[in-house]
Amino acid sequence: MPETPLQEPLEEITLNDSRITLLGTAHVSRASADKVEELIETGDYDAVAVELCPSRYNAMLSPDSLARMNLMEVIRGGKASMVIANLAMGAYQQRIAEQFGIEPGAEQRMAIDRAREHHLPVLLIDREIGTTLKRTAANLSWWKRWTLFTGLLVSLVSREEVEEEEIERLKEGDMLETTFAEFAHDREDLYRPLIEERDEYMAARLAQEIEENGHEDILAVVGAGHLKGIRKKLAHGVENPAATIAELDALPEPSRWPKRIPWLIVALVFIGFGIGFYRSPELGWQLVWSWVLINGSLSAIGAALAGAHPLTVVTAFVAAPITSLNPTIGAGMVTAAAELWLRKPTVEDFSRLRHDTIHWTGWWKNRVSRTLLVFLFSTLGSAIGTYVAGFRIVGQLSGAG
Repeated sequence: MPETPLQEPLEEITLNDSRITLLGTAHVSRASADKVEELIETGDYDAVAVELCPSRYNAMLSPDSLARMNLMEVIRGGKASMVIANLAMGAYQQRIAEQFGIEPGAEQRMAIDRAREHHLPVLLIDREIGTTLKRTAANLSWWKRWTLFTGLLVSLVSREEVEEEEIERLKEGDMLETTFAEFAHDREDLYRPLIEERDEYMAARLAQEIEENGHEDILAVVGAGHLKGIRKKLAHGVENPAATIAELDALPEPSRWPKRIPWLIVALVFIGFGIGFYRSPELGWQLVWSWVLINGSLSAIGAALAGAHPLTVVTAFVAAPITSLNPTIGAGMVTAAAELWLRKPTVEDFSRLRHDTIHWTGWWKNRVSRTLLVFLFSTLGSAIGTYVAGFRIVGQLSGAG
């Protein structure tokens, strides 16, 4: 696809007698990478700032880091969804590279490489992606989180072809913004943590670097979509950069209700069982079987859709009705453990993980990604089964079923 000529916008801001040159780049533009190289080669700067957080920076420099992960530790630590999301976005980037011959983030890599060659410090000014996603999730109900996550995942992995409209969006925002672009600009609960807060954060980081390290001339390579917001924040002044950063890094206090809801559901289910057995043993056992069959079946269907081993599917059916009555253990943890025991990933599976997940069929072929899907789908199936079975029990008790 021929690249549309772009004029990379440049803005200069003076802050505390230091100059910050903001270069607005397109994350899928070769011209942007060339412009970064051209500016650094002038020798006018004593530091180069990039729109990366430490984890994304490390992932860029060590793309095979996923091959060294302990899969069971990832699942037990509640990080499976994050790994799945990272794999999906990585696959999306690689499809862009294959389809259009454009490597997303090339200008950031160019900035890092050229800064190192000139012995200039590289300043990581973006907020940790995990913090951004957690602050975003805190603005959403649990159901919106699930629907948004699963919808985006399907969108990222299911399409072999990337539409040109998405490439145009990538020219103004990074992968994170583009992934959520369809939703973020129309919804304050997404726009604020994903975009506006990051503008504030990057402005504060630049001010902090000047304040603490005395940089006199910084080249800041940021997405064109962030240019206006960062410039505005810097123009207004950042009085206390450290305090601003700490505030934007803080994770919202978790609400107690989400943690209590699973236990409340368990209590209601047991109360329903008790009422059923009180009325008649026959009704009580009907309620128990409704719970087992619905919860177990939906979790087993989820595991089967993920391509799980037949014994893992059976494990999902048996485990889900039990784990749903114990919120400290999820059905996905049990099914993932079973799948790992039955089909232990090889060293080659880990080494081929990024390559296999480029295309959606590869998610089911690689034992690592398939185990992650087993965890995700069986967990989702069990969650849906809990509510469906709960309504079924209520219906049976009220005489509707």
